[in-house]
Amino acid sequence: MNLPIESLNFQMLNVGLAMHCNDWNWQGVSSPYSRIYLCTQGQAWLHLQGQVVELRPHHLYLVPAYVRHSYECHSAFTHYYLHIYEGFKKETDIFEYYEFPVEVDADDIDESIFAQMCAHYPDTKLPSSNPVSYNNMSHTIDYATRYNQMSLGDKFELRGSILLLFSKFVKKARMKVWTGDKRLLESLKYINHNIYREISIEELASMACVTKPHFIRLFTKQFGMPPLQYINRKKAEKAQLALLTGDQSVKDIAFSLGFNDHSYFIRLFKKTFGMTPMEYRTTMG
Repeated sequence: MNLPIESLNFQMLNVGLAMHCNDWNWQGVSSPYSRIYLCTQGQAWLHLQGQVVELRPHHLYLVPAYVRHSYECHSAFTHYYLHIYEGFKKETDIFEYYEFPVEVDADDIDESIFAQMCAHYPDTKLPSSNPVSYNNMSHTIDYATRYNQMSLGDKFELRGSILLLFSKFVKKARMKVWTGDKRLLESLKYINHNIYREISIEELASMACVTKPHFIRLFTKQFGMPPLQYINRKKAEKAQLALLTGDQSVKDIAFSLGFNDHSYFIRLFKKTFGMTPMEYRTTMG
């Protein structure tokens, strides 16, 4: 399966060059956007998903959205950073279908792309390296608004730069094993395209031409959670991004995601992230 390029609706929040000296040691970082790093000098470490990855010069690194990770740095270290998210289209999430490498080789072209982006968009540089200072509603809304107000030409140019950098990881990516099952493939595609409305397990089972109990067992075996839990988690993640990048009320966000009862949505969000939507917005703000 090849995903259409149109499904990569990447939008930029931040780009910049950071120089550290034993001050990049943040723990338990998680955000609703992905990060791409290009190391230029020094040494640091990235802890994620049970791995400890040494960050080395002349290499690119990818941290997908919602993945909890930590940083470790004990000396001088310089790197470019790029924060991107996939907007609010009803499209495929490429990270669901492919296993991406954390590290790939970089070249002079990659560094020049970063340098050009930094020169063109100096206002998107982070205020500091501390995630608490930039993982918040006010800053993220400002960055998202700035992107939305760009001219069409600038958006095309920026999107091209992002895709060039991301392509390095795509070339080394592998399809996930479950994608060989057309029933699951169509089910996940359907969930992504209909994430903003109520989705029943009965319709998913019917699409897969199996009984509802069988579909639940099949889905749970492959994804580690029942389909309803998976759908609700995806909706909660969409809400998390909406809370950070827009000023919609919690009630409006709930209705936009297909919840008829916003009280249920609030309970679901708290169960998923350990706090209510308003607490999340306040904490991140």
